[in-house]
Amino acid sequence: MRTGKQRHKMDQASIGQFSFLSDEQVRRIQQEFGTPTYVYDQRTLEAQGRRALEFPNAYGLTVRYAMKALSNAAVLRIVDRMGIHIDASSGFEAARALRAGVPPGHIQITAQELPADLATLLDQGVLFTACSRRQLRAYGELRPGSEACIRVNPGLGSGHSNRTNTGGPSASYGIWHGHLDEALELAQAYKLSITRIHTHIGSGGDPKVWERCARLSLEIAAQFPDVHTLNLGGGFKVGRMPGEETADVQAIGRAIKADFEAFARNHGRKLHLEIEPGTYLAANAGALVCTVIDVVDTGPKGYNFIKIDSGMNEVLRPSIYGAQHPIAVVPATPEQRGQKDYIVAGRCCESGDILTPEPGNPEALAPRTLAEARIGDALVVGGAGAYCAAMATKNYNSFPEAPEILLANDGTCHLIRQRQTLDQILQNERPISS
Repeated sequence: MRTGKQRHKMDQASIGQFSFLSDEQVRRIQQEFGTPTYVYDQRTLEAQGRRALEFPNAYGLTVRYAMKALSNAAVLRIVDRMGIHIDASSGFEAARALRAGVPPGHIQITAQELPADLATLLDQGVLFTACSRRQLRAYGELRPGSEACIRVNPGLGSGHSNRTNTGGPSASYGIWHGHLDEALELAQAYKLSITRIHTHIGSGGDPKVWERCARLSLEIAAQFPDVHTLNLGGGFKVGRMPGEETADVQAIGRAIKADFEAFARNHGRKLHLEIEPGTYLAANAGALVCTVIDVVDTGPKGYNFIKIDSGMNEVLRPSIYGAQHPIAVVPATPEQRGQKDYIVAGRCCESGDILTPEPGNPEALAPRTLAEARIGDALVVGGAGAYCAAMATKNYNSFPEAPEILLANDGTCHLIRQRQTLDQILQNERPISS
């Protein structure tokens, strides 16, 4: 075994350290539903939702779930029942939320692409955020004389990598703060009243960063006398791995609340606050149950590999970010085993299909200390509720989409998306005759 490489050494005799599932539940899911299968825990999802709803605020709060994190209708209905609204990143997401039964007035589209059916969605009562000057012009043509929301890039962002940073000069999201005069001119041309401002800095958990960005956003809101709502976006850091910190939303909220109160004193406006958590609600409410299909090695100076019947098809984040997910081997029958250092490899014919990269570096490997693996064992990937099913490399190597099940509060499991079939993969293809 190579030395000098970073390793994550954790006692992996049981997954209880990081997951809502017991070893026995994992085995039952493996037998009843097959693998790979996503499992979502209603209890965890609702607990995180309640924490978000308790975000400190000065003059009212709307929590919008960033549904791009996990878009299953069952999940949308759970958050909707809690009084959490929806942040949609495309017209398709908005339509999907409508089909799940979310009231149109609780859905707000904030998208890079202007929805082709925007007029229809607006007619239904869906809210819209203009994310560029072009989008603001298009909205003005559809709804002259109405209220409007614009997304502004305040010039500052935060994230664990540039790929998760949605603010600052390296991000294309929103109207650059230096172009607001042109946005005002467009608003005047179409007699729009800009009543809502949206900003989003990326991912992080430092209250001081949030406070700096909130102050920048409040300075922008001060330029628009009709603004009554300020949306600070989401990106609240969630610790998936043991030892990783999760954002203290109470501390962040308290830091921001004082600035909203100061704004009210200085400008005579009590702004309503909106936030848009996605990962914060869903990440640790999900796990992926897989099966060990092979165990191989590359000699005494190489690595031990666990091959599983899943991989980047279901969990892409490690391959593109070097993102870290907790992993555990669950023996097929209850027993005590020794431990080994392993690289966990996916089933795709792709050298980057690795679930154990070096943190933040998808080009390097970081072996994990896991229970000794045997073919047929279960392997569980934790922290798989956000940006896994929703962001997977679906159908690469023609593997079908994995099913999703919900672990309800009463302990029962419910199939909320069936496993895809080959016929479903092929159904939209139209072969031509030779």
